[in-house]
Amino acid sequence: MTLPAELRAVFLDVGGPVYDDENFVAAVLTALDEMRAAAGQPPVERAAFRAVYDRIRAAQGGSLRTALATELLGDPAARGELHERTREHWLHPAGTAYDDVLPFLESLPDDVVVGVLANQEATVVDALTRDGVAEHVDVWGVSAIVGHEKPSPELFRWALAQAGTDPAHAVHVGNRLDTDVRPAAALGLGTVWVLRGEAPDHPTPEQLAEPDLAVPGLTGLADLLLHSAGV
Repeated sequence: MTLPAELRAVFLDVGGPVYDDENFVAAVLTALDEMRAAAGQPPVERAAFRAVYDRIRAAQGGSLRTALATELLGDPAARGELHERTREHWLHPAGTAYDDVLPFLESLPDDVVVGVLANQEATVVDALTRDGVAEHVDVWGVSAIVGHEKPSPELFRWALAQAGTDPAHAVHVGNRLDTDVRPAAALGLGTVWVLRGEAPDHPTPEQLAEPDLAVPGLTGLADLLLHSAGV
């Protein structure tokens, strides 16, 4: 797959491309501490958490919550409770959006459909509205609202249908290979890997070969997409 020669839609993940993934880290740490306290255990050691988190980031595959439940709670079956507790605490405070988000969105032509395509809670709409992002969004592919989660192809297909276009004319921008780049590429969308947040600190050559484009952030990305499309 290559980037579209005619760009009609850009879909954007939220955690990583738009907001700092440390928002999720704060939520899952709070959930872990609650669960350990309920079991009479001290708060999780932050270094131990980072070791698991960074390992999953580097691998770009596998379930972080399952690994955390197994290694830090001692029970892989606790994954479900960890997931639910994390959801309760997962917020995007003011000031945690990246500075390059609005300039990127403002640089896209008016006839390009912009969509959010993310595994997020419904409250993310309020955060994106507060931070001036929502006014640029045409398609709200938020998992908690739509009922599908990445990497399931249903969420991507839903977003394409809402945008009124096909995969060959769309690009997905995300910071994970397993839930962003690979499922989008499998359907024929162009892919952009943003190397921040849950992306690895030192991606391998093999990982960098997977997306159509890998970038450190969103600065200049609109120009790259439009140049590819001959605009």
